[in-house]
Amino acid sequence: MPFPANDPVEIATWLMSTDSTSGREGALMAMFANELEERGWRITRIPVTDGRIDVLATSGEGPYVTLSTHLDTVPPYRPPSRDETRLMGRGSCDAKGIAAAMLCAAERLRARGRPVAMLFVVGEETTHDGAHAANAWARANAFPSLALVGGEPTESMLAVGTKGAMRVILRTVGQAAHSAYPHLGRSATRALVHLLAELDSLELPRDELLGETTVNIGSLAGGVADNVVAPSAEARLMARIVGPADDVWMLLERWVAGRANLERSIEIPAMRLGVLEGLPTTVVAFATDIPALPAWGQPFLFGPGSIHVAHHDDEHVAIAELHAAAETYERIVDSLLSR
Repeated sequence: MPFPANDPVEIATWLMSTDSTSGREGALMAMFANELEERGWRITRIPVTDGRIDVLATSGEGPYVTLSTHLDTVPPYRPPSRDETRLMGRGSCDAKGIAAAMLCAAERLRARGRPVAMLFVVGEETTHDGAHAANAWARANAFPSLALVGGEPTESMLAVGTKGAMRVILRTVGQAAHSAYPHLGRSATRALVHLLAELDSLELPRDELLGETTVNIGSLAGGVADNVVAPSAEARLMARIVGPADDVWMLLERWVAGRANLERSIEIPAMRLGVLEGLPTTVVAFATDIPALPAWGQPFLFGPGSIHVAHHDDEHVAIAELHAAAETYERIVDSLLSR
């Protein structure tokens, strides 16, 4: 399928036609880098892991404003489709539609002789390894980026803040026994369920701008069979944090009080972000790559589409909103370069 002209819907459809669920981005990133190179962009392929790269495209001499989003998606892969008003399928709003709008804006900026950079990364939906690799590369090469305009579905508003994220694994240990004689064992699943029932009673931190800290019980596992008292169990939790992760961790340790083992996993800090006069603002609860990219300059966050349909079977974005987003990205870069 040939690479389309400067239409965000056609470009997004091209990007969405290749499966790039997290960990499987290699083919799309390689093709996209080649196509951008054919268009005359200076391309830097930033290694991430074997077969996986980030793609940096630049035009003009810096310093730059960098438009950036991710090209990995959550599973399962769903091919693109469209009707009169919407583009549908995996990545339509999170975030291949955004990448397409950024490219259209960048092409217009390049045509006017404005310096511009685009950074497309992998791994945002899982470990943010693409963002970490890009940040290390920018530091090592002193890349002259004044600002980073991150792309996530913010309903076409500038996000003035994002909650952070903190992954926690909670494990209980029991003693196996025949379920006909439960007094001879100790149920790890029972202990875990009782513990989790207390979560809603915790007084978690609140922030005036970002709101409440929330904790989601993402997955549960435990036991070996229905006729065996469970010797082990675990719950994987995701806290959306509004302040220091240490504050939440201390509250969780106090809550568990030795009744289970707590493991601290991936953390992303809460962020305050830049604003621009004339653009509406919002606050979002989801985490992004932005905290992993400090070397790319002052952070901003904007994108078409709604997070409420991202990761859903009916993921979609309005076609009119994609076209409008391309104009807004162009306006944001012009405004930041003029400072």
